[in-house]
Amino acid sequence: AVGPVRACPLSAPADGRSLVGAEGREVLWSDRLDQVPEPARMLIAEELALREFTPVLEQLLSVSTFSTPSTWDVRTDRGPTRFVLKAEEDIRRLSGNALLLTDANGLCYRVKDLAALDRHSRKLIDRFL
Repeated sequence: AVGPVRACPLSAPADGRSLVGAEGREVLWSDRLDQVPEPARMLIAEELALREFTPVLEQLLSVSTFSTPSTWDVRTDRGPTRFVLKAEEDIRRLSGNALLLTDANGLCYRVKDLAALDRHSRKLIDRFL
């Protein structure tokens, strides 16, 4: 029983992944997914999608308060949801203009490009940055 794990899922999602055994040890390393034969590539992609559930935040509808903890109502690529942001430190800047938000339950939400959000969403997020 093995499972795929990306080396850098956010900064370099297409590069470097390993198959890790049940005890957490690497069994096989692949620099690029396109080097893997097609049937195995599809299976690895499906397993990674289950493992790396990271909804993309598309719009910030409202926040309960501008101090933390606060409840955020958002629209993601997976649909509308509500989550609690415990602290400003739970918003991390990634490369470029991307952000990663972690809710009180440890679920991560990704903002691919802060500048691409609508004005209202940027204004609300800016209050926390």
